[in-house]
Amino acid sequence: MTEPTEPYVRPDVKMFLSLLAAQEGPKTHEVEPEVARGMMGAMVQIADVDAGELAIKRDLSFPGPAGDVPLRYYDAQSSREPGPAVVFFHGGGFVIGDLDSHDGICGEMARQLDLPVIAVDYRMGPECPFPAAPEDCIAAARWVASSPSELGLNVTGLVTAGDSAGGNLTLVVGLALRDEPADAPVIAQWPIYPATDMDADSGSMEEFAVGYFLETDTMGWFMSHYAADNTDWRASPMLQDAHGMPPTVLVTAGLDPLRDQGRAYAAKLIAGGVPTVFREAKGNVHGFVNMAKAVPSSRGDIAGCLTALKAVINEAEAERVMEQAAAAE
Repeated sequence: MTEPTEPYVRPDVKMFLSLLAAQEGPKTHEVEPEVARGMMGAMVQIADVDAGELAIKRDLSFPGPAGDVPLRYYDAQSSREPGPAVVFFHGGGFVIGDLDSHDGICGEMARQLDLPVIAVDYRMGPECPFPAAPEDCIAAARWVASSPSELGLNVTGLVTAGDSAGGNLTLVVGLALRDEPADAPVIAQWPIYPATDMDADSGSMEEFAVGYFLETDTMGWFMSHYAADNTDWRASPMLQDAHGMPPTVLVTAGLDPLRDQGRAYAAKLIAGGVPTVFREAKGNVHGFVNMAKAVPSSRGDIAGCLTALKAVINEAEAERVMEQAAAAE
C-alpha cells in the first residue's frame, strides 16, 4: 500500500505560510466582521502591490437594488473606442474585502487586458445577508452593459471576473445574464478559485482544512454571516445547468480547500460545451491574486491567466466585428 505523499508547496508559499504560523493574534473566524475587515486590509497592504500607473482611477457609484453601490473605475487609457469592459467582484467570503483590498489586481487587469475595469463594492453579510451580494453584482453588470454616461464608454460586451466569493458571483452573473440578457453580452468570464458548491465538505476541503491560509473554520464563519440558501443557484452555481455560459478561463489553487469545487465546475462547463481554459496554480494557496509581493511566484499565475483571458476576449471581439460587417452588407 502506497503511503500518501505530502502536497507540493512552492518555496515562497512555504515561507509565507511559515510567517503566518509564527504570527500571534486571532484568526479571521475568531473576531467580529468589522475587525476581520481591518485585518484583511492590513494583510493586503503588506502582501500585495498597489494598482500602479493608470490614466483613470476614480470612485463612483450606481443606483443598486437597495441604494447606491460604490464602484471603482480603472483604465490604462484616457479614452476608448467602442469595446468590452471588465466588471470585477472582490473576494472575502461575502463578509470581508472591498475596493481597496483588490486594488492591485484591478490595476493589473486594466493594463494587461488593455480594457476598462469596473470593480463592484457589493453589499455583504452579516449586515446584508444573501441574496444581497448577487443582486448587487447582477445589477452592476447590467448597469455597465447599458453604457451609462458616468463611464463615458460604449460597451459592446462584458468580461466578468472575481476571486473566491467574487468567483462565485462571476458565475452567478454569467448565469443570470445568460437567461435574461443585458444590453451587452458577457463575452468572457474569469472565475478565480471560485466557491461553486456551498454543501461541499470532502476532498480538498478536508485535505487543506488547516494550515494553508484559507481554513475550513473560516469558511464556516463566512457562511454563518452570509446566511445563504444552499439550494439556491445564486449561492451554489453548481446546481444550475452550464450550457450557453460564456467562454471561461477558470483557475484554481493547488493547496486550496476550494480546489475541487473549481475543478468540478470547469468539468461541468466543458461537458456543457462551453469553451473553457482550465489552469491550476500548483503549489499555491487560495488568495494568491492578492499576494504578488508576499508570494512573488503568484505574478506568473496572474500573468498566465490574463494571457489566456486576453486570447478569449480577442476571439470574441473578432466575431463581433465579422458579424457587424456581415450585417452591413
